[in-house]
Amino acid sequence: MRTTGRLLGSGRSADVYELDEAWVLRRIRGGRGDATAEASVMAHVRGHGFPAPAVRLATRSDLVMERLSGPTMLEAFVAGEFGPQEAGVTLARLLRALHAVPARLSADPAIRVLHLDLHPDNVMLTSEGPKVIDWANAEEGLPGLDWGMSAVILAQAAVAGGAHAQVARETLAAMLGDGPPGVTEAGLREARQRRAVNPTMSETEVQILGEAEELVRTLLPPSSGSARP
Repeated sequence: MRTTGRLLGSGRSADVYELDEAWVLRRIRGGRGDATAEASVMAHVRGHGFPAPAVRLATRSDLVMERLSGPTMLEAFVAGEFGPQEAGVTLARLLRALHAVPARLSADPAIRVLHLDLHPDNVMLTSEGPKVIDWANAEEGLPGLDWGMSAVILAQAAVAGGAHAQVARETLAAMLGDGPPGVTEAGLREARQRRAVNPTMSETEVQILGEAEELVRTLLPPSSGSARP
């Protein structure tokens, strides 16, 4: 598939190029992942009403998908257009909506579609509402793992310090406080383990995982025993 148009953005494992006003090309770098599998998951959740971009075409490395207009939630933070309370509630509701979608492959009713990378830089705030992008890590499994991954990612940003640390902490608190927390003990432990072996993580990011996990436990509402030792 030929690359056309300007580079719109780059993540840890893929680049996004402009095709035209309606479509973009997301190209995976270094042979990581499978865009055809990603496209199948996106089509499945979208078919059940979940806000994921439409997909036009996919090969192993390339994904042609709907071009979305609007900032990411992270960009909206920086611009002062979106607050952490609203962000946390939005993330919680997106997780619950996703976990209401039946699994595509498994017949086990407890197994659901998991995004496994749902955080403010993977939610775009469009005129139609928030839409979730970057489904490269998606799997099927128990929802507690998905909640654990989102919580640990936010907690890492909170304990790392820097410009977005306080916003990340407040977003995490709001996400965990919106309704019954979906974080489970098993899900939180596995999330930390997966983050520790993620090849795109820096040494510093790995070193703060213990502190991040403890922050998640600290911010769980007192009435919840979901992930408390």
